[in-house]
Amino acid sequence: MQPTEPRYIRPGRMDNMTSRALRRLVRMGVGLRGARELRVVGRTSGQVRTTVVNLLDVDGQRYVVAPRGTTDWVRNLRAAGRGELRLGRRVERFRAVEVADAAKDPILQAYLERWAFEVGKFFEGLGKDSSAAELAAYASSFPVFAVTAPSEGS
Repeated sequence: MQPTEPRYIRPGRMDNMTSRALRRLVRMGVGLRGARELRVVGRTSGQVRTTVVNLLDVDGQRYVVAPRGTTDWVRNLRAAGRGELRLGRRVERFRAVEVADAAKDPILQAYLERWAFEVGKFFEGLGKDSSAAELAAYASSFPVFAVTAPSEGS
């Protein structure tokens, strides 16, 4: 089942309050379960935009997953191709490489195993025990980016 339009779930009031609290902790250097502040240049404004993301490690490769779908940070990261991850005073520049839908199954599985309690409501019936076939059916709904070292001159 492939969605006809990019999926996006708008945050609610509680989501915004939780996000603000997490952002404060991350800025103080407390990265609960991999939380980082993603900083990326806005595709139309040119201003730095920030949001809190969960940094996931799968077999030594790091990823950020968009459980809400094609959000503004996803669009900005696609346009910029790079960003920064911040934890406290430590800022890491990175290059973003979007993962093809066919390769997302193990990443989404690991993401749900780690954070289903937090983001499960955005996965609409999928969970940490979902099969590869179930995850593949919805892979296009969840943008995933590999976090790689910046290229020279970035």
